[in-house]
Parts: sequence; structure tokens; C-alpha cells
Amino acid sequence: MKYILLFGGTGEGRELAAWLLEQSIPALVCVATGYGETLLPPGVEAHVGRMDRREMEALMASRPFTHVVDATHPYAVEVTANIKGAAEKTGLPLLRLVRQSDGEDLCHKAGDMATAAAMLERLPGNVLLTTGSKELDAFARPGLVERCCPRVLPVPDSLSRCLELGFLPKHIICMQGPFSKELNVALLRQYHIKTLVTKDTGGYGGFRAKAEAAREAGCALLVVERPREEQGYTLEEIQAILKEERA
Repeated sequence: MKYILLFGGTGEGRELAAWLLEQSIPALVCVATGYGETLLPPGVEAHVGRMDRREMEALMASRPFTHVVDATHPYAVEVTANIKGAAEKTGLPLLRLVRQSDGEDLCHKAGDMATAAAMLERLPGNVLLTTGSKELDAFARPGLVERCCPRVLPVPDSLSRCLELGFLPKHIICMQGPFSKELNVALLRQYHIKTLVTKDTGGYGGFRAKAEAAREAGCALLVVERPREEQGYTLEEIQAILKEERA
């Protein structure tokens, strides 16, 4: 009989937890907070609390688990790395659930800066660029550059680059981070931003503050994804794998 250790406070994780319960496949579901536990389907056994890699290893070795499923947030890079390392250490098969759509982030996604710029040409209103001064060339297009507000470091080279590319002086924001959600919200409203553009920096590197600010300010979020594509399985593929060979 399979015994699943599921890491997942996401919508997909909760859906998988409900499916495992329906299929009578024993599972322990790990969530970071008590609030996350309240969102789990009734009857699901939960482990509540954040864990480092050693704690994950100890948990994996504490019961006769047959599979580990990582259904954590796609931007929780460190957590995913710890789960992978712990599974390798304990010799347990790991299934990474990869999100296939925007899901609960409600964001647009682009594979590179050029694609992001092309998408912006079809989206209305002002744009806040938080991709760094080295990534501005793709957005310096007639009809688009006038709508963009680049946020760059307060150094002469960054300002000069913005001006050379044709960004309007009144739209150039030279500031040093880190930026809180509250400050991001203030900037979005001050410059009447309709779309915030950011790199895929994960739950760290300021991404969450930007995403939450965009949500609060009512503007779209456009994420330029990382060059590498994460390997894993869809929810349906994981369900099929876990349904095989019950005994």
C-alpha cells in the first residue's frame, strides 16, 4: 500500500489531498501554518509548521512513506530544494507537481523580455518595470517606451541608460531596495500603473511584495520566467502514477 508524504499548501496540493482521501490512499499533508491546515479537506491528516531540510529528513524517515510529493508554491525555491535534498537523502521517490497555468497568482507570464514587451503592447496603461537597467532594451519601443516607468538603482549608469533608451525623465524611478509591499503600492498608485513587470525571483527577492502590491493596487502582474524550465508532473500525471499498483 502506498503511503504519501505531501508537501502542499497550494490549491493543487489541496486538490491532490482530497483526491488521495477519496482514493483511500494514506497520506500526511505538510502545511506551513495553522491557517493552511484549516483549508485542507476534512479528514486529511496534517503536519503543521515550517521545516528545514534536516527536519524534513527526520519526518521522511519517521514513517513507512513510499512517495514524496512536492506541491509547494512554484516560487518557493528554497523549500523545493530542501524537499528534493531530503528525499534523495532518505531514498524516497519524489514527484514534483508543476503548475501549468497562472492559477492563484492571477498573473501573465512571458518566457523572455522580448515576449513580455510584445505582451505589453496589447495591454493598456502605464507599466512599472522592475527587471533592472540591463533588461530595458526590449521595452524601448515607440508607443511602449512612453508608457513605461523603469525602476532602477540610483547610480549614474542606470539613469543614463534609461535616458539613452528614450524613457521619459518623469517616469524614471531611481531607488535602492528592498521594497516593502506598502512602498510598491504607493508607487503603483502614484504613477497610475496598470501592469507591473518583474523577473521570476521566487518567494524571495521581493517577488511576493510585488505580487501582493499589484493585487492590492488592482494592476496586472507580468512575470518574466527563468531561462530553465522546471521538471515535474501535472496534477493529473501524479494522480495516474499514484493510482498504479496499489498493493
